[in-house]
Amino acid sequence: MFKRFGAPALLLASLSVAPALAHHPMESMALVPSPVSGLISGLAHPLLGPDHLLFLIALALVGFQRSMRWTMALLLVGLSATALGLWLPGLPGAEALVSLSLVVEGLVIVGRLPALSLIPAFALHGYVLSASVIGWESTPIAFYLLGLLLSQGALLTLSLVGLRRFSQGLPLSQKQLLAGVMVGIGAAFTWTALVA
Repeated sequence: MFKRFGAPALLLASLSVAPALAHHPMESMALVPSPVSGLISGLAHPLLGPDHLLFLIALALVGFQRSMRWTMALLLVGLSATALGLWLPGLPGAEALVSLSLVVEGLVIVGRLPALSLIPAFALHGYVLSASVIGWESTPIAFYLLGLLLSQGALLTLSLVGLRRFSQGLPLSQKQLLAGVMVGIGAAFTWTALVA
């Protein structure tokens, strides 16, 4: 039953996250930067952005052969890009490019782009996650990065190891349908980011 309806339900559930919480829990919860709030923010941040969450979960559909190696490589790329975003903030159009990465991921799923295309896409996700902590002191930032490492590591492990088993049983037509949905969602998010 899960093989038939699970993946579409997972994608739809990830879209039910409220857009108002899509960027950072600090302001909505009136938290001040500290080690504890930095850790909470890092743990929650990838879960609150529907584009980030969908991108991470949908990696299960890509079908990486060496999932743990990819998990470590993608985590390293993402955290390095977050550090780069702290050092060189303000990349123009970064949020729109992150949304566009869902289109790239959909094209990878249907075999129109190589899986290596996801490395710069993942870097963009890491880069934009730095924007909300610019100006913080180093200790809360370190705990924020630890939270990001833990939450993204858990999501990547879930998608690349756990959910991949289920996605391998999906017929090609369902994978193509899911890839088309991702392309549509990515295009909609990109349009929203451009006009906002």
